Amino acid sequence: MTAQADHAGSFTLPGTSIVVNRMGYGAMQLAGRDDGKFVWGPPKDVEGAIAVLQEAVTSGVNHIDTADYYGPHVTNQILRKALFPYPDGLVIVTKVGSRRGEDGSWIPALSREDLTAAVHDNLNHLGIESLDVVNLRVGEVMEPSEGSIEPHLTVLAELQQKGLIRHIGMSNVTAAQIAEARQIASIVCVQNMYNLVHRADEALIDDLARDGIAYVPFFPLGIPFLPLGGFSPLQSATLSGVATGLEATPMQVVLAWLLHRSPNILLIPGTSSIEHLRQNLKAASLQLPSEVVAELNSFGRTTGL
Repeated sequence: MTAQADHAGSFTLPGTSIVVNRMGYGAMQLAGRDDGKFVWGPPKDVEGAIAVLQEAVTSGVNHIDTADYYGPHVTNQILRKALFPYPDGLVIVTKVGSRRGEDGSWIPALSREDLTAAVHDNLNHLGIESLDVVNLRVGEVMEPSEGSIEPHLTVLAELQQKGLIRHIGMSNVTAAQIAEARQIASIVCVQNMYNLVHRADEALIDDLARDGIAYVPFFPLGIPFLPLGGFSPLQSATLSGVATGLEATPMQVVLAWLLHRSPNILLIPGTSSIEHLRQNLKAASLQLPSEVVAELNSFGRTTGL
């Protein structure tokens, strides 16, 4: 028995007519680095970044994740250079709730003024009049924290009523915050950290699936600035062994497992390499034997990293 993740598989965002292919693309890695700052400044090869985006769309990707604080402004500007006028059916999802300090730090930006300015910045740099989906990002840098999101989400709901935002999502949030948000606006997607070794959202994924809400894991391949991405040496060796047996890369195995995990999971792996992009897309058709799925399932612990 095998479980197959199909590249042609798609998902309809709840309460909308928006249909996205489950394998999308995350634009964060298109920004560069400057003096050790993460996701900062332009890439070394702007034309190469443009080529990656064009290759992604040509290959069937119709869901791109971005944020105007990547760079800042860099990824949205590259998106516009690469793809404007945007093809029909392309869904661009952006995030608000943060800004960048001059030292490259990630600073919460959740006031009414901050959120309104962020929406307009995204509109201006993407060159559009209305954003497909805007995720409200809250919490700590790497994990959610409890607290009411009502004042922040209310601002986005008002901007939605003005036509600047079509649909609203959430990022880095708890189950309680999602429940609160759904009393204010229709929520089409949730973007939290989830991967083979960070599995705190197991129950949340299933709850969202029952309600038809998309779940979009960030850092699906592990956390890039941790040794081995957060995998233990034994887990990393086991994953490499599984990949060798399937004639695939470890990244392809992880992505295929995520697609197998739940039909409401949408993936946004990022890369600045066309070769890696093609490898990621091939993961959507990788077959995982049931015994491999069971072995990979045993990696996770609901307590997270």
